Amino acid sequence: QVQLVESGGGLVQPGGSLRLSCTTSHFNLDNYDIGWFRQAPGKEREGVSCIRSHSDITDSADAVKGRFAISRDKAENTVYLQMSSLEPEDTAVYYCAASIMGCTHYSDDRYFANWGQGTQVTVSS
Repeated sequence: QVQLVESGGGLVQPGGSLRLSCTTSHFNLDNYDIGWFRQAPGKEREGVSCIRSHSDITDSADAVKGRFAISRDKAENTVYLQMSSLEPEDTAVYYCAASIMGCTHYSDDRYFANWGQGTQVTVSS
């Protein structure tokens, strides 16, 4: 199965910002719902944000609303997760994945496939 490729993670201080990228050269991301998920040490993977196919309609978890924004760049075949006002609780490995209409269930990772290797985000002073 083709994997998506995440990038953009790193170490950032509380209150800082990062932009994560999700891309592939194997298929058109605009044809799919794309979700961002994260998994912190010792915790289950959770849905963060999702953008629906052929649209700018998005869904986000309450924990990140107003701080994170998901978007598409069709020309670059890339989905971004802009993260602002980062908190230590945001520390996790962040993954993107693709789905057919998965945003309706964006908190459930069973609806998604083509998982990438993830990118580490660490928020610490």
